[in-house]
Amino acid sequence: MSQPADSNATGAINSSPAWLALEAHAASAAIAGPQAHLRSLLQDGARAQALQAEYDGILLDYSRQRVTQDTVNLLFDLAEAANVRGKVQQLRDGAHVNATEDRAAMHIALRSAENEVYKVDGENVVPAVHAVLKQIREFSDAVRSGAWTGATGKKLTNVVAIGIGGSYLGANFVYEALHSDAESSKAAAGRQLRFLANVDPVGSARALEGLDPATTLAIVISKTFTTRETILNARTVRDWLKKGLGNGADVVAKHMVAVSTNLKEVESFGIDAKKGTFAFWDWVGGRYSVTSAVGLLPLALHYSYGTVDRFLAGCRSLDHHFLTAEPRANLPYLLGLLGVWNTNFLGFKSRALACYSEAMLKLAPHIQQVDMESNGKRVTTDGKVATFTTGEVNFGEPGTNAQHSFFQLFHQGQVVPVDFVGFCSSQHPVNLPEYEVSNHDELMANFFAQPDALAQGKTAEELTAEGVAASLVPHRVMPGNRPSNVLLLPRLTAYEVGQLLALYEHRTVVQGFVYSINSFDQWGVELGKKLADQVRKQMVLSRSKDGKAAIDKQFNPSTQALLNRYFTAKL
Repeated sequence: MSQPADSNATGAINSSPAWLALEAHAASAAIAGPQAHLRSLLQDGARAQALQAEYDGILLDYSRQRVTQDTVNLLFDLAEAANVRGKVQQLRDGAHVNATEDRAAMHIALRSAENEVYKVDGENVVPAVHAVLKQIREFSDAVRSGAWTGATGKKLTNVVAIGIGGSYLGANFVYEALHSDAESSKAAAGRQLRFLANVDPVGSARALEGLDPATTLAIVISKTFTTRETILNARTVRDWLKKGLGNGADVVAKHMVAVSTNLKEVESFGIDAKKGTFAFWDWVGGRYSVTSAVGLLPLALHYSYGTVDRFLAGCRSLDHHFLTAEPRANLPYLLGLLGVWNTNFLGFKSRALACYSEAMLKLAPHIQQVDMESNGKRVTTDGKVATFTTGEVNFGEPGTNAQHSFFQLFHQGQVVPVDFVGFCSSQHPVNLPEYEVSNHDELMANFFAQPDALAQGKTAEELTAEGVAASLVPHRVMPGNRPSNVLLLPRLTAYEVGQLLALYEHRTVVQGFVYSINSFDQWGVELGKKLADQVRKQMVLSRSKDGKAAIDKQFNPSTQALLNRYFTAKL
């Protein structure tokens, strides 16, 4: 097995002088004292200017974090102690940073320019990446133009992408983010893109509802072509196509394609293994795969390859920034280190994403997987149990929906750091003459107000001075001092979507490198799959003709009782 990328330091990171210095700092008056309240800190103009960073149109304002310049300095000392910069270089050089699976994690190569060089195991993988990009461009152009038609000769205007987890969440995020973008929606006119992830039959019914098999193309996305949920859904769609179009040999070949590495299984399924199969590589983890054929093929079919190219350019811009910018001006470094500060030194175990654009409604579900599947680990890269918290609980909703959902808890309950993401212009501007501001300005008024409301709060003295009844004052006090980041971008196009995707991917990687954990494997999802195999075998027995098979004693008494209830339920 290749050597993993790891810290130059010996021992766990939380025993390092840099970590201990941060612990002492977090307990000091500079952070824990009354004068350290954000209500006061935000009045310091020099501090506000110092706690900002900008790159390629993205402004990060982290002045509402419970930090001083000393905090920032200590966090970069921690990054140095953990050898974050060295590990980032190893990532870029194709080292097997995914040590438990003996693989590189080279998703940055997926959005490389054609003249760049990214090597895995000594081989430049960029030519192979661009060969697949060319295949995607040619195929999507052919389908969109009608050069590739369905079995009846009709144009294929509907696409159903079949995949789960990383084969679904990223592409769905980008699809929704561009749905209202003027240029992207124009390119998608007359077309539909749907996603089928959940093996629940209701999922397939919804994905296929109202579609005509003659104009539908299905993409089966599975690296091994053995993922049970995906293959069952693919069989369901294949059956739907055959019922609508007949059993001709060209039905599957014309209406189904695959993103997979298992050409034998693809061909056995009936898909054209040469013309209808798109490759990706084992150095691409599922949750980092949206910029491979996994995400790009359905997105190019729907929005055109030109849109995909602009999306990749946005990713590439942030990749270059992450790999080359000085750490103190590096947006992913700053976001990752602030996450470590909040989680490990201030004790805030959750993080919310509040993106003030309805188009970004799938950002939080995607980043949930990127971050929680990557950094929710119990051991460090040397196999030792981590004696500190790794990972955060991520969740979110678009603003202003979030304000009327879970912000009550933020203001007066638990402290949950928030990332506020906003845009200076709207994808769909509306200006009503009878209303004093545009709809987007109304949205953004909340965007600018909420971080300050969380930071400043409302005191009993202020409420009393406003004439609030004494009996209500305790109910209306808001302690404030709730930390947040503010990210402001000029607009939301395919380019900015790519920037944000790469920014949050790299934020996760930085935190993982600080902790010296493997952010690229996901062994925790395997146990449930294996137990499901046992339950499935029991289902086969219990659903047999005689239906009298006893529940296997390997199951615990609770599960035995639940299975009995399931099999004997009166419907």
